[in-house]
This record gives sequence, structure tokens and C-alpha cells, in this order.
Amino acid sequence: MSNLPGWARALGEPLFKCRIRSIPDDFVVTEQLAIEFSGEGEHDWLWVEKRGANTAWVADQLAKHAGVSSRDVGYSGLKDRHAVTRQWFSVRRATGEGSDWDSFVAEGVEILDSQRHQRKLKRGAHRGNTFQIALRGDDIERLDEAQLVERLGRIAEGGVPNYFGEQRFGREAGNIELGRAVLAGKRFPRNKRSIGISAIRSLQFNDELSARVEAGTWNRILADDTVNLDGSGSVFAVDDLTAELEQRCSEMDIHPCGTLPALDRIGVKAAHRPLRMRVSEIEWQRRDDAVWLEFQLPKGAYATTVLRELVRY
Repeated sequence: MSNLPGWARALGEPLFKCRIRSIPDDFVVTEQLAIEFSGEGEHDWLWVEKRGANTAWVADQLAKHAGVSSRDVGYSGLKDRHAVTRQWFSVRRATGEGSDWDSFVAEGVEILDSQRHQRKLKRGAHRGNTFQIALRGDDIERLDEAQLVERLGRIAEGGVPNYFGEQRFGREAGNIELGRAVLAGKRFPRNKRSIGISAIRSLQFNDELSARVEAGTWNRILADDTVNLDGSGSVFAVDDLTAELEQRCSEMDIHPCGTLPALDRIGVKAAHRPLRMRVSEIEWQRRDDAVWLEFQLPKGAYATTVLRELVRY
């Protein structure tokens, strides 16, 4: 993160220094997706565990095995590469007989379950993700457990600033330069162009959020804010800041939003993202010379954003 701005923390200095992702098994992500399968239809849905593998690469391997285009493979969201992740994929059946998934082989990939369904899995269909993360390092032995419990309690009660994580910006923040090149008119393949544009907009959102953190208003509704209904994509403008809205905000029912800015020259419209992230089901324990954290986040949220309010890694 050395090439990124030092965005403001809401809860004070990190409690200790640690390492994360020492091995893939130290960072486990499980997708939360509620689906009732029809048991018939032209799509196989696969519950996949991948280790050290890119989501898009796994989708390509599934497509090759099934004899279909990569466009015929669906997944709800991109998951960390340097981790163990479990998520659903859908694959269109090339024939009525479907594919023999028992014979599927790809390095670091295991199919844990398969179901049949009528529809393709769409992006953003999941509710969120559960994380299990090991924090390792010499400071673990000197950990003040009371401080950790207090900090985790504050996070559970009030959430954390909803920054985009450093992985959004690429190695050494290279995706930001890519985005600037796109805006300067340089041509790139569609996927690289999208990555660069997202990085530029995410950078501006994080800058806006950091200013609200410094002002102490990242978790409060201001006049003329746009507001997000917790756990949904629903947003509405605040025309009249009432005591009821302020109460709903304090109860985490609604959240103030920041802006993913429009890029008019390339036809990208503005969008909104909550400034605050709810962190649910937080637990911790010491195990195997590490502190293990478990928590649940809504879709689009970054576990590393939670960690930066706890530790320096």
C-alpha cells in the first residue's frame, strides 16, 4: 500500500503489526448465496473451492471442460487469488447429458457439490462473504487481549469506513496509472480498460471517504447526502434531515453514501457506495501461534478494510 494515500482511520492507531496471507489457508473466504435449485434446466451449478487461483481463470477451466464458451459460465463475484475461497459457478450444459464433473481436473480447484438449475448465476447475486483470517507475527505473543476485544466491539457496534481495499488498485497501485492512461485516450483491451476506470473512481471515492472520516461524519447523515438502505442496493436522497433519519443511521439501518464519480468523456455515469460497512458475526481466538478472526461482510466489501482498523500488516 506504499504507493497509495494514507487514508484516515476511524478507530485510532492499529493495535499491533502482523502478517496476513502467509499461506493461502490463512485467508479463507466463503460466499453466502441463498438459492433454491430447481433440479432441472440447462445450467450446472458448482460449489467450488479454489486455492491460489483466480476466479476468471477457474471459470475458463470449467468452460473448457464443459465444451462451452467462457460467456456461458456465471459467478457472483471475484474472490481473492491468494486465499482459499468457496463460491458458486454456473455452467451451461452443452448437451442434455451435461458434463462429467467428477473427471474435472484443474490445479488448486475442487468441486465440492453440483446442482442443476434453470438460470445462469448473475454477478452480484450473493448476499456477502464470510472470512476466516490468521494474523501472524512476533507481536501476537504480546497482544493485549482487552484492547483487541474493545476494538472488535466498536467495529461490531458501529462498522468501519467502507474503503476500497488495496487489491482494487493493483500491485504498486499500477491500476491507477492504467486508468489515467485510459482517460488520456490510450486504447486497451476491454477488461484492462474496465480495471483502470474502476481504480480511478475507487481512488476518488476513498479520498472523499477519508475526508469524511477526518471530519467525523463518515457514520452520520448530512443534509443533501444520498443514503443507502442497509443490506440492499436501494438509495435515496435526503431532502429533509429529520431526527428519524438520524436515529435510523445510528441504528445501522441506513448509511450515508459517497460518490463513484462520472467520467463523462468516456460515458461512465456516477454511482453511489455506502461510506460505512457493517461487520457482522465477529469472533476471534488464539490458535496455532496466530490470532484467528472470523466475520461476515456484505458483497462489495473488503476484509482488508476491516483489518486496517485493527492492525498494521
